[in-house]
Amino acid sequence: MLTGTLSALGPLAALGAASGCTDGSGSEDEAQTARREQRLRKKAAGQSRALAARYEATIDAHSGLADRLRPLHAAALRHAEVLAGKKDAGRGKDGAAGDGSTEGGDGKGAAVPRKEKAALAALGDAERRTAAERNAALAEAPPELARLLASVAAAGAVHAYLLGAGEQDGEDEGE
Repeated sequence: MLTGTLSALGPLAALGAASGCTDGSGSEDEAQTARREQRLRKKAAGQSRALAARYEATIDAHSGLADRLRPLHAAALRHAEVLAGKKDAGRGKDGAAGDGSTEGGDGKGAAVPRKEKAALAALGDAERRTAAERNAALAEAPPELARLLASVAAAGAVHAYLLGAGEQDGEDEGE
């Protein structure tokens, strides 16, 4: 149990080291940090747009899942906005993306499984992979962005759970 706890705290320890005091070299370090933050934000926002596109493709392929998936789709769109540093920019009343870009992922290009249960599992797996990538990015993220990434990664883990990711061992049976 102790090993599991320590391994879970690893990214947080790295985060603490990364957010230490500066030596006064100032603007060069700040510029480097700002560029790194911008790069991480752009990648994370693209991942959220790609997830949203996967949700859209799954809803298109399995209309019976629409009511279940729409809130998760809307959350992915909101995550993209926040990660990109926008509050409500480019969003219509229905929450649809303004520019339709899916930079940073394989969103709509990903094939949607024909069976609903498998489609849900594929979405859950995508959410879990994205959450893991965001957790990995914590070590190099500035503190404020690290908190945001951790929060969005936790939301992605919950989405994966709600979608039933990881419990699809017998997915071909019964459907």
